[in-house]
Amino acid sequence: MTTTGRGSATHLEKVEAPGSMLTKTAARSLAVLRISTGLLFLWAFLDKTLGWGYATPSARAWINGGSPTKGFLSTVDAGPSWLQTLFHDIAGNPWTDWLFMLGLLGTGIAFLLGIGMRIAAGAAVAMMALMWIAEWPLDKTTAAGKPSGSTNPIVDYHFIYAVTAVVLSLTYAGHTWGLGRWWASQSFVQKNRWLI
Repeated sequence: MTTTGRGSATHLEKVEAPGSMLTKTAARSLAVLRISTGLLFLWAFLDKTLGWGYATPSARAWINGGSPTKGFLSTVDAGPSWLQTLFHDIAGNPWTDWLFMLGLLGTGIAFLLGIGMRIAAGAAVAMMALMWIAEWPLDKTTAAGKPSGSTNPIVDYHFIYAVTAVVLSLTYAGHTWGLGRWWASQSFVQKNRWLI
């Protein structure tokens, strides 16, 4: 083996092996992505709850009797007809609204704080998968024959959000500018590593 000014080639392989090193800049970049992702989910929760007028007008806010899922799910018009019927049937049901809103809130808070990110990533993946299925980007046209608006049949924003959530949870992104390191040191988390 040849040696370099910093040590043997074997030493360099260990240092540069994937997953063996995360620079401060990379850790901070992941923290910014984590916080941004948390804000994305939390904002959706707050807008749907309070009707800030972005995606949800005040009159349709959850606190004013509106349904966070009815508008989206009742207009599903792509994909297999049995899926469209399923989404139309569950649109606006109290259990659908509560599950969706708890998923948004829990995921948003977990990512903002950097704790419970594995559970939050699981919730994010489930929500994004269901929303991907509801939009059915595989179809170029809706049931009425109009353009569906799909720009990519597989990798759309739902897919990217899901992958982002998984990457953040697996890279301990909550340890930088978050409570992840403290959370991971708690005895109940040490005994139940899935809570990280």
